[in-house]
Amino acid sequence: MHRNGLGNEGFEADVAVVGYGPTGMAMAGLLAQAGHRVLVLERYAGLYNLPRAAIFDDETMRTLDKLGIAEQMAPKLHVQRNYEWVNAAGQLLIDHSFAERGRSGWAEWYMMYQPELEDALDAACRALPNLRISHGATVVDLEQDDSGVVLHVEELHGTRRAISCRYAVACDGGNSAVRRKLAIGEDDYGFSEPWMVCDFRLTREVQLPSARQVGDPAKPVSIISLGPRHHRFSFMLDSAADFELASEPALIWARVADYLHPDDAELIRVATYTFRSLVADRWRDGRIVLAGDAAHQMPPFLGQGMCSGIRDAQNLAFKFDLLLRGRRGAELLDTYQLERGPHVRAVVEKGIELGRLQTVRDPVAAAERDQRLIAARAEGHDTGSMRFPGLHAGLLSSSPAGGRGELSIQADVDDAGRRGRFDEVLGRGFALIVTAEVYGLLSSDGTADALRSAGVVLAGVTQQASHTVPGSVVLDVDGTYGQWFADHGVVAVAVRPDFYVYGSAADAPAASELATELLRDLGADGSGTDSETPHALAVPLRSGASA
Repeated sequence: MHRNGLGNEGFEADVAVVGYGPTGMAMAGLLAQAGHRVLVLERYAGLYNLPRAAIFDDETMRTLDKLGIAEQMAPKLHVQRNYEWVNAAGQLLIDHSFAERGRSGWAEWYMMYQPELEDALDAACRALPNLRISHGATVVDLEQDDSGVVLHVEELHGTRRAISCRYAVACDGGNSAVRRKLAIGEDDYGFSEPWMVCDFRLTREVQLPSARQVGDPAKPVSIISLGPRHHRFSFMLDSAADFELASEPALIWARVADYLHPDDAELIRVATYTFRSLVADRWRDGRIVLAGDAAHQMPPFLGQGMCSGIRDAQNLAFKFDLLLRGRRGAELLDTYQLERGPHVRAVVEKGIELGRLQTVRDPVAAAERDQRLIAARAEGHDTGSMRFPGLHAGLLSSSPAGGRGELSIQADVDDAGRRGRFDEVLGRGFALIVTAEVYGLLSSDGTADALRSAGVVLAGVTQQASHTVPGSVVLDVDGTYGQWFADHGVVAVAVRPDFYVYGSAADAPAASELATELLRDLGADGSGTDSETPHALAVPLRSGASA
């Protein structure tokens, strides 16, 4: 294979990330934070700078916190506590409720203006010295073998160059050029609808629905906050051909007249989108993997499109870290689609279900829908449950104890010096959280030292402040971890860097076995592979450089 450029053994980067939207930004930032050399290839000359996604959840906010931008973003976000679905008469059909603090330690639902998020992610990425961003670089061809990948790139002025890397991640969107070059097909669920999206910048305080789907058979409408200063109205079209006429500003203002007037806001963008429901057949081809919209596209009715891409990045980042450090072999990447695929399909299918409910166009069928859902609410049935599935197979413990594969919790702890969320006080990455008693046992037999040497955060939790030991046994401030242990009948839980539960243990001997199994899966017990040269930053890339 031809090799060109900087880096160890002629590789210009450990991982090339193709595409620089939120998924690509998260992917690049997480890998570079871990110390790996990352090169981003983005076909646009700058940031896309247009709002697409509008919503993200507490799991995503935990990732943004890991990337160092959560507190910076907080004032620019709107915390949403409910998501309502109404009929044409305004009667409530479905009401999703969201907690001010969710399982991941942050509010369960945030509304945002995407350009502000991308600005923050971009700044975080550019601050990393081993991450280089190349704008105006379109991947036009690729090749790979057992040792690496070569991406053939055309720049804005027509120059072509070949870039060699160990691995590549395609985060280049629904029309992914990389996916097409790899001849990867897609499973089409057949749910495809044209919508007109109208974004407004508010010029004064206006009372608007923050998150509402209007199931009017004559004109289905979606109304969504885009953070404190922006709002979105989306209108279903009968066909994409209607957009040219429907997008006339005077007609748009007439559509929103019940909510907004020109004195209230500025119309800043009108676009047409066809909502799709597609999942790629394969998310990995050798040393190239797909992430975000390149791997899956989903209807927007659950607000999970961007969240799903960032979950992909979290799942891949820690596995690439193990791989590039020589602890695990490339077969670890086989767990990526195995773990993420069922989750994505569940979200796509639920989104389609809700989308079909909202977009009933036949008045008789819409009336039947209304009657059914209103009756269900009157009888106390939960029509708004939105719990997403966990992991059922992949890089998980063999322990049968409870909680395996669930999204983990994050609660406040106090180590007698600092009080805050677990990540802030104790650190991020793999973690083994145990009772204070089990912590003492693991410390006495050398297991604690082995875990720390492998980069695992080991923390004991106690309900008694007098029993805390700075940096090791911490106060479980609200009793959240103690309650989780009691609910699952365990004394220990191992959590992966992507926040999912690796496994748990019902008693002290099982906790020791869980620690041993975790060390083995991390390749920290000498059983790892040497298929990759252990990583070293031999030739650091320029901070924030643009090629």
